[in-house]
Amino acid sequence: QLQLVESGGGLVQAGGSLRLSCAASIGTALEYYSIGWFHQAPGKEREGISCISIRDGKTAYADSVKARFTISRDNAKNTVYLQMTSLKPEDTGVYYCAAGFGGMFSLCALFERADFGTWGQGTQVTVSS
Repeated sequence: QLQLVESGGGLVQAGGSLRLSCAASIGTALEYYSIGWFHQAPGKEREGISCISIRDGKTAYADSVKARFTISRDNAKNTVYLQMTSLKPEDTGVYYCAAGFGGMFSLCALFERADFGTWGQGTQVTVSS
């Protein structure tokens, strides 16, 4: 059974950087999955911010993080990373990674939250001003 574990959150000053990791534990490869990162700010809905298709590496970003965050994968380690730079106080919140099985199709094209069925426990990021 697929399980996801996030790590790398913490407290950082505005303008700083953090790298989040999403380690997947599964008996088979993640080749036909897409992995998304979602951000839930305090009191707000969880929103998708970045996505990567494991099979072909195609990525997607929300406008709010484009040019600041970079998603990448290490297939050998079954791990997806989210490099976050130029952090802002509004980036504060819990970050979740989630996996969705898309087969030959990337779920990142539409990046619908409902397509991602397996979630990690989340990691807290706090950006101070």
